[in-house]
Amino acid sequence: MRLTKYTHACVRLEHDGRAIVIDPGVWSEPEALDGVTDVLVTHEHFDHIDFDRLTALHKANPDLSVYAPAAVAAHEKAADLREAFVEVAIGDETVVNGFAVRPVGGIHAEIYEGLPGCANAGFLVGHDALDGALYHPGDSLFLPDLPVATLLVPTSAPWLKLSEALDFVRAVGPRRAYSIHDAMLSPVGQQSVDGWIGFKGSTEYARIDIGDSVSL
Repeated sequence: MRLTKYTHACVRLEHDGRAIVIDPGVWSEPEALDGVTDVLVTHEHFDHIDFDRLTALHKANPDLSVYAPAAVAAHEKAADLREAFVEVAIGDETVVNGFAVRPVGGIHAEIYEGLPGCANAGFLVGHDALDGALYHPGDSLFLPDLPVATLLVPTSAPWLKLSEALDFVRAVGPRRAYSIHDAMLSPVGQQSVDGWIGFKGSTEYARIDIGDSVSL
């Protein structure tokens, strides 16, 4: 399976000519969605879903499917996109364009005083089965009950501090981890976070440059 990193929380997964994209937000590059008909969205925030871009894509290609929690489809900006939505249920494994997918978690991490209080579905993804899965948690530090080979670890957010990211990586215990949710980090901040996770994360850790890919 091939993983391509785009700005912030957006990644593209490819295997045997098939592709899916997770969390194409407003900061992600348009080419992330080239030729894609299947999109996974963890939650409704703009840095994880660009409603306008997906609406335009759906108009151009009615075969587009957007897998997301019900709250995303109910969002006011989703009015012209609702036919594309496929509601995901936490814990229910499904197949998306040949990829095995299981939504996990359910709730966005708290920022302050119970806010934002919205749904969040992390995604375990495997190219054929969930053995050795990749895990994209969205805006959450939920610990899945399946082994994770590749963890996409959030490294900067209003709801996150570095020690929590480190504890998350250690608790998940993946074979490897890559940074996501990192658009708010300056180059200096990236170096600092990368140094700490590499030092204390107890796993193989790296940052993928925007537009670059790795084979899993």
